[in-house]
Amino acid sequence: MLLPVGGLGMNSTMDDMNLIQQAQRHHLVVRELGEEIDLEIGPGDDDPSFANTPLMGGPREPSAEEHDETKQMGGMVSQLPNDDQDMSKTQPAKRKKKVVKRWREEWADTYKWAYVDVKEGTARIFCSVCREYGRKHRRNPYGNEGSRNMQMSALEEHNNSLLHKEALRLQMASKDKILVDKPIYVKALMSKTAGSIVEAALKRDPHEVEFIQSVQEAVHALERVIAKNSHYVNIMERLLEPERMIVFRVAWVDDRGETHVNRGFRVQFNQALGPCRGGIRFHPSMNLSIAKFLGFEQTLKNALSPYKLGGAAGGSDFDPKGKSDNEIMRFCQSFMNEIYRYLGPDKDLPSEEMGVGTREMGYLFGQYRRLAGHFQGSFTGPRIFWSGSSLRTEATGYGLVFFAQLILADMNKELKGLRCVVSGSGKIAMHVLEKLIAYGAVPVTVSDAKGYLVDEDGFDYMKISFLRDIKAQQRSLRDYSKTYARSKYYDEAKPWNERCDVAFPCASQNEIDQSDAINLVNSGCRILVEGSNMPCTPEAVEVLRKANVLIAPAMAAGAGGVVAGELELNHECNLVHWSPEDFESKLQEAMKQTYQRALKAAADFGYQKESPEALVHGAVISAFLTIAQAMTDQGCV
Repeated sequence: MLLPVGGLGMNSTMDDMNLIQQAQRHHLVVRELGEEIDLEIGPGDDDPSFANTPLMGGPREPSAEEHDETKQMGGMVSQLPNDDQDMSKTQPAKRKKKVVKRWREEWADTYKWAYVDVKEGTARIFCSVCREYGRKHRRNPYGNEGSRNMQMSALEEHNNSLLHKEALRLQMASKDKILVDKPIYVKALMSKTAGSIVEAALKRDPHEVEFIQSVQEAVHALERVIAKNSHYVNIMERLLEPERMIVFRVAWVDDRGETHVNRGFRVQFNQALGPCRGGIRFHPSMNLSIAKFLGFEQTLKNALSPYKLGGAAGGSDFDPKGKSDNEIMRFCQSFMNEIYRYLGPDKDLPSEEMGVGTREMGYLFGQYRRLAGHFQGSFTGPRIFWSGSSLRTEATGYGLVFFAQLILADMNKELKGLRCVVSGSGKIAMHVLEKLIAYGAVPVTVSDAKGYLVDEDGFDYMKISFLRDIKAQQRSLRDYSKTYARSKYYDEAKPWNERCDVAFPCASQNEIDQSDAINLVNSGCRILVEGSNMPCTPEAVEVLRKANVLIAPAMAAGAGGVVAGELELNHECNLVHWSPEDFESKLQEAMKQTYQRALKAAADFGYQKESPEALVHGAVISAFLTIAQAMTDQGCV
């Protein structure tokens, strides 16, 4: 039988208090418990008899037998000599391997960080943030004697533990996340053969929502290809499993000397056509599903470009916002320490993505050069500072506008005078604004995570420079409207209900849902050029398709970054200096080849040029056939 702490020292006042039955703290519910809870002992130190202690919802009166036994033990202790009494005081401590106390109602309110759960048959106190009870959470949170001062001292010690602080930081970073699993939208219009590919992907990775969504879009575009040749089913199944997935810990130290831990990813999806190229994303939402979806999209994008390359993607759930340069440098160096052995000019060269700009790429490359011991094959992005002119950062945004101009040229139209809405306010969105102004279009919106800004007069170069200053100082876009009176900032809103002719989503994946697509159609949008990867949900795509809105997929329209990266690498090898004009001319030519290749593949499989699906399906078909041929030639590897 287990005795309360202190043997007979627990007074009647404590016995009279009710045990907590069920209390809501934060979003967690405390289990119903009996009288005794293991507070201190870690794994491996449990008393076997404690696992059999029943868990009850209310206080339990001791049985007559237990009462007599307790009384008898008290009498025996009082009859012993002083020396024997001293020995008897230490004896229970040796015999009992745990400290047990009542979980009282007053503690439930005081210690909202704690909750109770059963671990390996034993009730324990867990941290409601960290979900741990180990070394940092093993101390009795109420003090040895249960005094108020010792209780608060133990609570303070817990709250100051690095483990708890890191868990709290991660919780705050993910506070805007949807905790409930998102349902996976499955397209109904699929052949049985194509459906089996999606079904296999769902069975293997049921919780990777973004990756499954990208797979469905690709398979839907390839239905006619698969119907003509069943051999492609096996190729597609192999293609959907990445060649290499690297998940690793990134430990780094902030400016206050505190240690933090993030998770890093690099998915080298397919190298059948050549060494991998792909972005690195630093964002709190980053996970393996997003890394795989980005790697898959990049694989198809690289195959469609004039340069036949493999695809990869990666990043970390690290958030560079609010971090100092030194903190970002230390994180980038720690990130590169784990991944450098998988990189190289003939293996994998990363590029910029969301949250990763010239500064981050410079830090990453510096540590890579230090570890690899050579300068060869520097990453795409940071060379602007040490190897002449570069249009790498502009290339993706400029390429989107070049692609839109190609579409309009086939309609005997041009961008001049067209009203354009743009989402995002990062490097891609800003360069889209620049090139739209150069072509005479009227861009009227930008957005950030908290809302969007609309300027009815349209942006010009001076206004874009002002926007860049706002973003560089990490201020809100709301400050723009204080200077330009005809502009307005809308909180918690998206720009898709603004009147427009062409839309450029350049923020993140799935930024346009079904209601946003309806708003776009009602606003007069006729062309949507994808600047971000997979910006539309499947439901939104259906709305746009039925409304005959022409979609230029990111796989084709966003190939400018791939082209610029390879042009710069060739520039380094050949030591040829290209002016910005020459660079832009080559970029335009590469975008034209990509556009024509997508249209030709669509036509080969019966999609009319005017169809809203022509470019989307044609881009996937062309890219897949290129990869499939290489995979077939190389055998089952």
